[in-house]
Amino acid sequence: MAYLDLLKVFLPATIAFFVGIALTPFLTDWLYKNKMWKKKAGKIAPDGRETPIFNELHKDKEVGTPRLGGIVIWGSVLITTLLFWLISTLWPGTEKFNFLSRNQTWLPLFTLLVGALVGLVDDWRQIKADQDCHKAGLSFSRRLLIVILLGLIGGCWFYFKLDLASINLPFMETLYLGWLIIPLFVLVMIALFSSGVIDGLDGLSGGVMAIIFAAYMVIAFFQNQIDLSAFCGAVTGGLLAFLWFNIPPARFYMSETGILGLTTALTVIAFLTDSVATLPIIALPLVATVLSVVIQLLSKKFRNGQKVFQVAPLHHHFEALGWPASKVVMRYWVIGIIFAIIGMIITLIGGPKL
Repeated sequence: MAYLDLLKVFLPATIAFFVGIALTPFLTDWLYKNKMWKKKAGKIAPDGRETPIFNELHKDKEVGTPRLGGIVIWGSVLITTLLFWLISTLWPGTEKFNFLSRNQTWLPLFTLLVGALVGLVDDWRQIKADQDCHKAGLSFSRRLLIVILLGLIGGCWFYFKLDLASINLPFMETLYLGWLIIPLFVLVMIALFSSGVIDGLDGLSGGVMAIIFAAYMVIAFFQNQIDLSAFCGAVTGGLLAFLWFNIPPARFYMSETGILGLTTALTVIAFLTDSVATLPIIALPLVATVLSVVIQLLSKKFRNGQKVFQVAPLHHHFEALGWPASKVVMRYWVIGIIFAIIGMIITLIGGPKL
């Protein structure tokens, strides 16, 4: 019945939120006790150059605030998923509420955890290294290689195991790709991985990601992928728990262990819901973030060092213009909500009839 499906979706979201809230005091106590933060504020641009404007804006930030806050997100999702599976196993009659299923949630959960663990290693190395923090973690090329490997595994799984060989184009004929679905999967995962730089202001990445996963919770529900919808609900609940403590002033940062897990899982969810074509609309803040970095790098390379933005990504450009960080974050939330709604409408109305 429909109300049971709604309950199956909203219960994990609620439970994951409270699990995340309950986890946070123990996590933050450990993070602060062990000084799990960067040893030096600032960063290096993707082209290897210094970022003086960013470093000036953030000279009093990052140091003293722990990383690894993403553990709250994937930790609450994992605990919630196992909790509902355990209840359904031990308590007859509750099987309906188990959303851990091979065809819908195994793959997104797997990518969430693998991405999170890779990010955890990167964060740990950055925190513990004696040298400058921007040289301490896993190199960009190593992280990119891992993402490409995950993308290849995921793409092959969709093509060979799930027989996915086409994508839906809203209001148009389905586009048949055949084996090209594999490189497309890899490209989407790389693009979302690149958008991880949105984790740069208190509350920004948590709010934007919560909006995106909530949108996919709705999309999956109306596509009758109830288990996947419940999983997206659990991720949304975990994100909201994280956001509760990440709103300025942040108690901790999401860092790579959160953002890398989320972006890899989001790739899988976009393909499972056949909404790859509308993903750029649903996740517009991520797209704007990636494009601003690409435009900035190309401009500096081909225009003799001239920049389009004062600093990239885009949210730091607004910060450099004098916007308070809270204004940037909340306007990103507003834009994210509006375009997530637009993307949901296009996906559900223009998508294949299930």
